[in-house]
Amino acid sequence: MINPHTRLDINRRSRLGMVEAVWGENKTKEQIVDILRCFKAEGELALVTRVDKKKAEHVLSTMGPVITFHSKAKCLTLGQPIQPKTSVAEVIILSGGTSDLPVASEAELALKWHGIKVDFLSDVGVAYLKRLLRHLDKLKLAKVLIACAGMEGSLPTVLSGLVSLPVIGVPVSVGYGVSIGGKTALEGMLASCSPGLVVVNIDNGYGAAMAALRILQLPLKDCSGND
Repeated sequence: MINPHTRLDINRRSRLGMVEAVWGENKTKEQIVDILRCFKAEGELALVTRVDKKKAEHVLSTMGPVITFHSKAKCLTLGQPIQPKTSVAEVIILSGGTSDLPVASEAELALKWHGIKVDFLSDVGVAYLKRLLRHLDKLKLAKVLIACAGMEGSLPTVLSGLVSLPVIGVPVSVGYGVSIGGKTALEGMLASCSPGLVVVNIDNGYGAAMAALRILQLPLKDCSGND
């Protein structure tokens, strides 16, 4: 039986259109198993973030093939993802460098789990701007962009100055000295001179994905004046 201190949000998907996500880093492997068993009993999907390999192996050996471990994203999933409604990518996720991939992969998986078609552009940081500029035409076809960057975190600012799409910046805890575990990237994005740039917390790939999902779920305005 699940710990009495844990209260699961079984109805989150029907209420918000979001699959319940469980923070796995500070939970024991036994707690994760108990939580996933409850979601399985309810016929619900689930996503567990920040899970190391040792915990994942225990959950997989205990619950079997209904669970998948996504090592690149460091996440566990229960069930099968919602199938995308379109073959065209609605969200494109960009990473400044390969060191940003775990956070970017978390965002990618979270969106795919909600049936959102995603494309991924890796290693397009501003240290060599042409790497980014050559993809501008492709980027403009998406509906939302998520840009993950460490160091000084300039990729989202540059990106949001080039395209009119919503851009969500994800500061990543990568960089030397004064990068301070992603704090410099976070403050740089928050202080961006590019108007309308949205920023989530350090390493919060899941949060960026859910912000993008909310944008995509906004009802289209009927320009005819009808509701």
